[in-house]
Amino acid sequence: MSIFKKILILFSFSFILMSIIGFWMDTINSNRIDSLIKEKYAKISYEILDNFNDINKINELELKYGLKRINNFESLENEVLYEENLTFGFVKIFQKFFQDEFILQIKYLNDEYIFQTKDEGSINDKLILNILIVLDILALIIIFLFILKIFSPLKQISKQITQFANGDFSTRVDIKSNDEIGKLADTFNNMASKLENLINTREELLRDIGHELRTPIARGKFAIEKIDDFSQKELMKKIFSDLEILTNELIELERLNSSKLNFEKFTNKKLIIESLQKIHFDNEEKIKLDIKDDFEIEGDFYYLCIALKNLIDNALKYSIKFPIKISSSKNNIQVISFGEELSRNIEYYLQAFTQELPQRNGFGLGLSIVKKIIDKHGFEISYHHNKENNSNNFILNVNSL
Repeated sequence: MSIFKKILILFSFSFILMSIIGFWMDTINSNRIDSLIKEKYAKISYEILDNFNDINKINELELKYGLKRINNFESLENEVLYEENLTFGFVKIFQKFFQDEFILQIKYLNDEYIFQTKDEGSINDKLILNILIVLDILALIIIFLFILKIFSPLKQISKQITQFANGDFSTRVDIKSNDEIGKLADTFNNMASKLENLINTREELLRDIGHELRTPIARGKFAIEKIDDFSQKELMKKIFSDLEILTNELIELERLNSSKLNFEKFTNKKLIIESLQKIHFDNEEKIKLDIKDDFEIEGDFYYLCIALKNLIDNALKYSIKFPIKISSSKNNIQVISFGEELSRNIEYYLQAFTQELPQRNGFGLGLSIVKKIIDKHGFEISYHHNKENNSNNFILNVNSL
């Protein structure tokens, strides 16, 4: 789960909890005010109603309860909190919007009294409490947005690191800040620069070594032609041929570690045909094609051709009978040869310089190159042995479009 999702979950939980607490406290305060109205001002209203014809008593009640008699009153501008209709009149209690006083309206027959109460501190406290809760929620939202702003550069850093890991060694993070994230960006840039220089140096060294090795191999092949002894000549040809193959495979293996893939779209049929064209074999009947589905693949065509070519080379080299079979169906390409089951797990043979002990024809680098190519594409290679026909099945699983 990403940091953004974690922060969003925490914020949502806090926001919901704060809203519930605010609603709960508002409900408690509203109930408390309703109780205050019923217990206090309704009682005062009925006490005034009981002394409606005694002016002196009403004046005393005004002083006692801090009431103020008013004449002009628009009931439509106020909220009705309490109302009771009597036989010859009614009692109503109003509250002005966003104010902490009440209006008592008492009518009996043709007489009517309207009083304004003194300020109620509890209502004012409720308003202050509600304002504080709203401010708290706003502060929570501001903190959430501020945290998102702080962590937003991490997305850029993650993206640049992914590009660097995919082979774009020139990528850098453009973040200027004095906090820990800025230091992380500077550290990544320094590391990327050092790694890029190291990789470039290694590539140059690899090219130089490859050139220096190919020169004496070419000279040796030329010198072999002057040997008259046929057996010695063939032996020397085999030695120099092996040296050339080993040199090329080592260079290709190292190049894979630092090269950037060139993705394009192509069909499985085109991949198989191009891979076969890279193989030198004396008899086309040694290979049988069975392309059941024609589908598109997105990847580096050059390197995937090398991977499939190496699988076909191994099949031709170690199969005890022919033809070997290249089969293709949705999402996979299979190379099927015949022989005994591999003595070890497939992962063992995907490492460099590993092969079956009785079969020392080669250097054990072919499948290692296949493994590196497949891993860089995010594809998979698998193996199983079919005991019914004694076949070894290498399966290249690709993500078709």
